[in-house]
Amino acid sequence: MILSVPCLASGVIKKEVNKNWTFKQVRGNNWYPATVPGVVHTDLIHNKIIEDPFFRLNERGVQWVDKEDWIYKTILEIPADLSGKENIQLHFKGLDTYADVYLNDSLILKANNMFREWTVNIKPFLKKDGNELRIYFHSPLKIDIPKWDALPYQNEAGNDQSENGGVFNKKVSVFARKAGYHYGWDWGPRLVTSGIWRPVYLEGWNDARITNVFYRQDNVNKKKAELKAQVEVLADKEGEATLTIHTPDVKKAWTEVTTLHKGINTIETNMVITNPELWWTNGLGKQYLYPFTAELAINGKLADSELTQIGIRSLKVINKPDEAGHTFYLELNGVPVFMKGANYIPSDNFLPRVTKEKYERTILDAVNVNMNMLRIWGGGIYENDEFYNLCDKYGILIWQDFMFACSTFPAKGELLDNIRQEAIENVQRLRNHPCIAIWCGNNECHTAWFNWGWDRQYKKLGFADEIRSMQKNLFHDVLAQVVTENDPTAFYWPSSPYGGNPDAKCESGTANWNPNGDGHYWGVWHAKDSIANYNVIRARFFSEYGFQAFPEYQSVLKYAPEERDHNIYSDVMMAHQRGGSHANSLIEWYLLNEYRKPKDFPNFLYMGLLLQGDAIKTAIEAHRRDMPYCMGTLFWQHNDCWPVASWSSRDYYGRWKAQHYFSKKAFNDILVSPITQEDKLNVYVVSDRLKATKGKLEVRLIDLTGNILFEYTKSITVPANTSKIQYSTPLANVLKGKKANEVVVNARFTPSKEQEISNNYFLTRFKDIDFPKATISTDIVAAKDGFNITLSSDVFARGVFMSINGIDNFFSDNYFDLLPGESRTIHVTSSLDQEAFAKQLKVQSICDAY
Repeated sequence: MILSVPCLASGVIKKEVNKNWTFKQVRGNNWYPATVPGVVHTDLIHNKIIEDPFFRLNERGVQWVDKEDWIYKTILEIPADLSGKENIQLHFKGLDTYADVYLNDSLILKANNMFREWTVNIKPFLKKDGNELRIYFHSPLKIDIPKWDALPYQNEAGNDQSENGGVFNKKVSVFARKAGYHYGWDWGPRLVTSGIWRPVYLEGWNDARITNVFYRQDNVNKKKAELKAQVEVLADKEGEATLTIHTPDVKKAWTEVTTLHKGINTIETNMVITNPELWWTNGLGKQYLYPFTAELAINGKLADSELTQIGIRSLKVINKPDEAGHTFYLELNGVPVFMKGANYIPSDNFLPRVTKEKYERTILDAVNVNMNMLRIWGGGIYENDEFYNLCDKYGILIWQDFMFACSTFPAKGELLDNIRQEAIENVQRLRNHPCIAIWCGNNECHTAWFNWGWDRQYKKLGFADEIRSMQKNLFHDVLAQVVTENDPTAFYWPSSPYGGNPDAKCESGTANWNPNGDGHYWGVWHAKDSIANYNVIRARFFSEYGFQAFPEYQSVLKYAPEERDHNIYSDVMMAHQRGGSHANSLIEWYLLNEYRKPKDFPNFLYMGLLLQGDAIKTAIEAHRRDMPYCMGTLFWQHNDCWPVASWSSRDYYGRWKAQHYFSKKAFNDILVSPITQEDKLNVYVVSDRLKATKGKLEVRLIDLTGNILFEYTKSITVPANTSKIQYSTPLANVLKGKKANEVVVNARFTPSKEQEISNNYFLTRFKDIDFPKATISTDIVAAKDGFNITLSSDVFARGVFMSINGIDNFFSDNYFDLLPGESRTIHVTSSLDQEAFAKQLKVQSICDAY
């Protein structure tokens, strides 16, 4: 029998302050309605004062907004059940960024960190009614430019688009504890926001309340889970209290009786659960969550309670010496798990626009392509609770950067104290989530110091020791200490990429990230390495690599609808390409190096998407073949914050690029991957499954009209959680005199009683292959929420792409190869009737794009 606790109403009352807000420009006269949570830019859009900055060139016309100060105000309504409480406070979940808060003309708070929460006791300032809450937001540019002017050197912040913002070279983003990407990045606009970006709550309580609960998982296996609950309680007087922790999944409750002292108290209790239901990542098992409730009673009356969903799991990062250097892999519930995923940036420049529905779609788009990890990059934000809740629910582990990226930071004095508190608050907020796997100090600050020339630059100026000392103290001491003290079973990594030595370079192939740590490989793309180089470059864990593409044509029409825009070097397309003409020239260079010249703008987009997909498919397969030496592959990047040409696999509107479709197959729990190595055709079969899998392996060589020139079939057993060559033969034995550009290798593995897993491999570049003109037939049948399309082709059709007008539709697969004699059925969600759908449907393959 489950021990029951009397159902008493909690003594804490909480009310969101989200009604009747207005705002104005400080030096203006007019007040306008405001939405809270929100930011100045979205309120200006809603009041038709500015146009959508994401459309065409409108971003340029709103750069005045961040130079102004803004005021928000409302009248606080204090309900009767709250007004009688002994303690009444305002809880600001997020103020962006420099904000003075007034209640009835009394200054009650000066906020200076977007990433922190702020709680203020307001009872002494309240009137009976008509309480005016007013928040003055200072321009972050006006606050921080004097700090820039005062330094004898410039901090590195290469992605800060200060020139676009009209402040010349004054890259001030490093002075504000604010999302770095707001100041621009090489995939994002410069839109420096201010506002009440997370909710505000009015809270009332008597005697005591729970301020934090931590369920520390000290020892977990399938037989027993040993946990320690640490409950932080704020009391306004001394008194006896009873803490009870219970969950419907366990028959007993845990109870502690203690004496509270005025101020902060910590109550601890040890908890043991036998035969726990363990939490697993996507693809390996259930994402079981225990609902634990902590209840605080004072004199037998419930004062406060807190419900926390806990995934019980053992999670370790194994970074220890081996014969090749140091391992770097995650061990979940005693099992080494290969990490498959992407890097995540904020989903919008205007953060309050990211709804719960958009969060869920974003996470499901990771789940549905077989990912098990996302890396939250350090130039954005510590995400909303909803994001992590969804990752817990669906089994997506999180590599969590602290919010530092690609810059040097003046981390001393008051700013360092501010950062320390920011880190404490966010570690404490997130540490109960089973999805949290790694805490990482920063993105690329270490490699930038040694590899981008920063050390030499500052040595010449005479400030290298001072700046390097600040960075090492922040990333190797302060943040490490915060994690140790607040999430002691977690793994902390000072930077990404990093290889264990704070004073060593981390160039590709040197000792610092290979063979010891995580690697960012940008030889393909930035250095013009051949895409085939993905097959030879090695790392223990690839935490970044990527390849750019524009969104597909129907997405481009949303932000660049005019025909004069439809050139990648037009003003509009260049405004939505933050890598500049250099990035466009790289897309062109790679496209002409790997493919042929496209015939027009829509086909340039189509072929660029195929190119991106092929590049990342090549990388993922190479990394997975290299397990267990390599145990992770996270491409850059999962999403966009606005419509743009970027490395994303999903565009701003959520449309899947070819890369995302290709990733689904490359991340499958079983991958069949042919590759030529040393004049041999090797067929690897990679499995993430925890049990061996029996099935049939087929390897075929096919010409482009569908003739089978070579065939091999064998029943095999694929070992659990490993990569193994299952077939190898000299390439000449397979070709039998045929030229490499005349054929394609098709390899398939069909597990017993499961669908086949198929992959095509080309022996040369696509530009050298004369793909025949494909006649593709379609059969359209109405189905739930859309249509099923069955496609077939008379010859090998490379990169079959389907589209209809607009973006309010979704294809279950796209950009796929179609073999002659074999049909494919694709489901399409669409609200069109069948006649309109059939009329709009366009189908093409690569031979139609030249």
